[in-house]
Parts: sequence; C-alpha cells; structure tokens
Amino acid sequence: MDESKRKKWEELLEKIKKAHLEHKLDLSTDEDLSIGVMNLVSLEEHFFFTAEKTKEDGYLDLLEEVRSVRKDLLAKLMPVNEGETWCISKHLLASTMRLIEVGTKLDASDRREEAKQAYDSAFKLYSLFWALRLKLVDASNIKKAKEEGKPLDFESIMTELINCCEE
Repeated sequence: MDESKRKKWEELLEKIKKAHLEHKLDLSTDEDLSIGVMNLVSLEEHFFFTAEKTKEDGYLDLLEEVRSVRKDLLAKLMPVNEGETWCISKHLLASTMRLIEVGTKLDASDRREEAKQAYDSAFKLYSLFWALRLKLVDASNIKKAKEEGKPLDFESIMTELINCCEE
C-alpha cells in the first residue's frame, strides 16, 4: 500500500474509532438491525404484490403494519438525517437485499460468475449504507475523488471494521 493510501486508511480508521467512542456505537447489533430492516422492506414489497395479485386489501393493512415497524427500526439506524439520507439509506438496504436474492438465484442456476457480480454489487451498496450511517461520506470529497479518477473504497468499512460476530 503506497503512503497516501496508507494515510487515508489510517484517517478513516481514526474517524470510525472516534465515532464509535463518541456515540457508543454497537456496530454488530446495528449490522443485525440493518439486515432486519432489509427483510422488512422485502416484506413490504411482497405484501404489495400479493395485494395486487389477489385484490385483497387486507394485505395492504399488513403492509402498513410492517412499514410502521420498519420506520421505527430504521430511525434507530439513522437518527440524524440531512437532505434525503433517510430515503437513501432505505433504498441502499432494499437494493442490497434484492441483489443478494438475485445472486442466490443465479448461483442456484449454476451461474456462479453472474452471482458473484450481484453479490459484489450488493456488498458495495451495503458498504455505502455504512459509510452514510457512520457519516463517513463527504459529498465534496466524493466529487473531488471522481474528478481525479480515484476509486471510492467503502467496502473496506465492512471488511475491516464491522464484525457481526462480536458478542
């Protein structure tokens, strides 16, 4: 790793450690909660499609119940929002879940390489959610990095810092 990447990585680690200490983040519990939110968004979709396919409005009532729970739990993950970070986080989690499901179906159909692409995309989106959640996203830095042709490496956050197996 060259010196500039190493320095950037150390700054990122320090920022996350600071956020962890200041806010007493329980990242392993929050990771579990984010997976739960993903599943609730998926349930909302299923209740919608079931209501439309069966023309039974009772499924819309169930959708509203699930949506209420999802909103409460997402608020625990995203207590402070700016702009549209609430909706962005919801859509990042929903997209992550869908891409995982696409990858699983592709893998079951012996399309391993396509599945891996879907999984990689899911992980990238999930990592972006965490960058947003931990307030590591600075729009001006992203624009500058893109203009300079530098890659945005949010996957490192998940790979190195968030361990759902810690008790």
